[in-house]
Amino acid sequence: MAGLWFIRGAFTGLGVKAVTPLWGAASLARVRVKLYSQDSGKNGHRQYVCYPLPHRTLLKIQGQDTSPFLQGIITNDMKLLEEPGCAAMYSHMLNVQGRTLYDILLYSLKEAEVGNGVFLECDSMVQNSILKHLKVYKIRRKVSIGLCPELAVWAVLSQQSSPDQEANKPELSAPEKALVLEADPRTVQMGWRLVLQSQVDPLEIIASCQKGETEDYHRHRYSIGLPEGVNDLPPGVALPLESNLVYMQGISFSKGCYIGQELTARTHHTGVIRKRLMPVRFSSPVQQLGEEAALQTQSGKPAGKHRSGVGELGLSLIRTAHAKEMLMLKSSDDDTVTLEASVPDWWPKDVKIN
Repeated sequence: MAGLWFIRGAFTGLGVKAVTPLWGAASLARVRVKLYSQDSGKNGHRQYVCYPLPHRTLLKIQGQDTSPFLQGIITNDMKLLEEPGCAAMYSHMLNVQGRTLYDILLYSLKEAEVGNGVFLECDSMVQNSILKHLKVYKIRRKVSIGLCPELAVWAVLSQQSSPDQEANKPELSAPEKALVLEADPRTVQMGWRLVLQSQVDPLEIIASCQKGETEDYHRHRYSIGLPEGVNDLPPGVALPLESNLVYMQGISFSKGCYIGQELTARTHHTGVIRKRLMPVRFSSPVQQLGEEAALQTQSGKPAGKHRSGVGELGLSLIRTAHAKEMLMLKSSDDDTVTLEASVPDWWPKDVKIN
């Protein structure tokens, strides 16, 4: 079942015992059934699940200067999209202090006649801010930039592959209706990204597919520890390397200058990253949390800050020195809950957590 295995409590290869109380098989089975219940009725078994992503929106950037224009304001290398078979790329846009402003996905435009151009996928809450940001740096570049309210973004996940294996790409009965169908460049556990006209139903063009709920898509993200959007990556607050941008193939350290590069490159080359955005599981679902709620060890030491989540799952920025400990958090109604962090399966195997 592609990308739907919950994070193992074990810190694989790090000499840490498996965490069983919060990540038990029974809990895993319950969520698995909820997320990917097989339709055994008249539609029979479904191989894929399509999740609507109304929180994501698209801009179109087009023109002969598209690549050099974006090259100077994103962390990744636009030359990647020129390589054969590479039509999707993940990246961040940073401010001059090197903090993340926006996390984005870029897709090459399919139409040959339009020349150079990309779709830019971003959090819907910041679409106008990104548009303004792009226009500030456009200067005399020969590019056009516009919102695409007529388009819809979907995530497509397979039910039939193991979490670290790339599943077979969905086949389309009407390929011309899919403006984008590309493997999510962040990790194979995120399946594919699909872009359609808003009125097109993905079930009409993807065989053996069923629709899922957006909340279950977020549960999947949080279960594997993958951040997305302003709640997980607060603009002007999140640091790209602490947010695991390297692990999501979202940055190039050889492309040359871009906005915010100096701090990011210096941090990378010193190799000192004391905090990491990690998946966490609470002892019970948490409803009321203040912004950037503080985490503590059981002895009262500061251990990081919680970012966001759904129910008992979430993402927290955790000091790696305390990542293996049981942590505590106080909700806004003064209830105290415990939580445990885990190392995602899709991270490099040689990642060291103190």
